[in-house]
Amino acid sequence: MKRASQNDEIEKLRREVEDLQRLARPEIPAADVERLRTEVTQLRHEFYEHLGPWQRTLLARHPQRPYLVDYIRLLFEDFRELHGDRAYGDDAAMIAGFAKYRGRPVAIVGQQKGRDTKQRVALNFGQAKPEGYRKALRIMQLAGKFGRPIFTFIDTPGAYPGIDAEERGQAEAIARNLREMARIPVPIVVTITGEGGSGGALAIAVGDRVNMFENSVYSVISPEGCASILWRDSAKAETAAEALKITARDLNELGIIDEIISEPEGGAHTDHEAAAQLLDRVLDRTLRDLLAMPTPELLDRRYLKFRRMGLFFESIRP
Repeated sequence: MKRASQNDEIEKLRREVEDLQRLARPEIPAADVERLRTEVTQLRHEFYEHLGPWQRTLLARHPQRPYLVDYIRLLFEDFRELHGDRAYGDDAAMIAGFAKYRGRPVAIVGQQKGRDTKQRVALNFGQAKPEGYRKALRIMQLAGKFGRPIFTFIDTPGAYPGIDAEERGQAEAIARNLREMARIPVPIVVTITGEGGSGGALAIAVGDRVNMFENSVYSVISPEGCASILWRDSAKAETAAEALKITARDLNELGIIDEIISEPEGGAHTDHEAAAQLLDRVLDRTLRDLLAMPTPELLDRRYLKFRRMGLFFESIRP
């Protein structure tokens, strides 16, 4: 909470400097205003550079953070959304369809949370049900059939935990996605844009490259859920976040992800277009690398990538 109050103070200073610039009063030298602006920018940079896991979790959940529909609008052309899993129905929390990326036909799959309360309720807060995962797999298999690379975008607290989802085979739908994504014969590029929660995230995250925005999180459980299980107290979420190693930096060191995508100063929510440009550079470079790889090698590398995760060795002390 202390860091949150520090951020409030920095934002207050920034607004005051902007007011001074707008007023442009003669008795205030322009050099002094510029010096103040530089100092505030430096303070902001230092603040965001040293954020802890819990603070980054809060940033990952920021309601103004760019969502999948924003990235589609800013980076892709001619997007055509497809609906339904051909078994039960459609799930609005999971967006899937085809588009063009830099002139190349591609498939897009990802979760969508919604901005306001009405949207979030309609989209189930980005928590997909079995029909959502089956729809995603249907689109990805179509992409594999027609040779279209796949981009997946992850931003979900987790799969929907309701009784109706369990009755319709939530666990089976997620497990099937994990198996089938491992052998889809086209490049799969995964990007964690906000929250990457539990199996709900992993169900569309089996790819050749897994990238992660610097203020996003990726974990088997939310900090609040972990704290409730370990300490019977969700208020200890900050302690749990530290232990879970959920930040991009931690996961990159552990070999879970492949690359950290930088964000605009202050977080992706401050400038959607700048965030999209930073993402675009990584997607373009990554896709070019993967398209140059023969399909058998692509699939072998994808399989080994996930088989190696969690591998460790124990030594016996003399």
